[in-house]
Amino acid sequence: MRSIPCALTVAGSDSGGCAGIQADLKTFAALGVHGMSAITATTVQDTCRVHEVYPLPAGHVARQIDAAVRDPGVDSVKTGMIPTPETVEAVSDRIRRHRLERVVVDPVIQSGYGHALASGEAVSRMKSLLFPLALVLTPNLHESEQLAGREIRSEEAAAQAARSLLDMGPRAVVIKGGHFRDPERSTDLLFTETGQVRLEGPRLPSRDTHGSGCTFASAVAAHLARGSGLEESVRRAKEYVTEAIRHSLRLGEGSGPLGHFHALWGPVESEM
Repeated sequence: MRSIPCALTVAGSDSGGCAGIQADLKTFAALGVHGMSAITATTVQDTCRVHEVYPLPAGHVARQIDAAVRDPGVDSVKTGMIPTPETVEAVSDRIRRHRLERVVVDPVIQSGYGHALASGEAVSRMKSLLFPLALVLTPNLHESEQLAGREIRSEEAAAQAARSLLDMGPRAVVIKGGHFRDPERSTDLLFTETGQVRLEGPRLPSRDTHGSGCTFASAVAAHLARGSGLEESVRRAKEYVTEAIRHSLRLGEGSGPLGHFHALWGPVESEM
């Protein structure tokens, strides 16, 4: 018997260590889950921007997933950046073939600085092949607008967009509220076919939120791997991200990373 749940991230590598598989694996570890990775692409990036994206071959990505499923086994999956249509097809095929059910799809389309991270054809294949396999889809506000093809400026508009996204096949959609204009609250909205749940948290005055979307999706996957239900997993993920932003790190010249291991840290003092 395994002594710890296992979660797999299928995503790109962030050379700056703020987002992508680096954020995912830190989140898994912080939440008591053994993390594994199937790397879809390497990137050259820092806290300011993504400079280069180098997609890995689709077959190589597929075999990484096969290895994780074979040994030690996969309790949940989180997908992030999948840059090419061929890799979307390969990832979707492996999820179906291995009958993976606790699947969190974070539809990463572009970086926070506007750099395209998935081709238009890759996004189209996500909609038709990957979204129907998702237990939950976790787009941010801008991704929700692009995927649903509508502007979102209110919770009512978010609900309309969520219905469009649910029609693409996922069993649930979380539209993350970090980009809503409420200056006091950051409200995430969980939608299923049976209703809507509002998840409120404080809007924290930090520019160091690089990787917050990756962290949220991987936190949902971690709690699913530990056996929590969907709503509880989403609620706990939001709480975790809120505290990780509260303890975010002032690194680099741009947007720094979250404090994934804040619960283990005492006061951080520089020795430089």
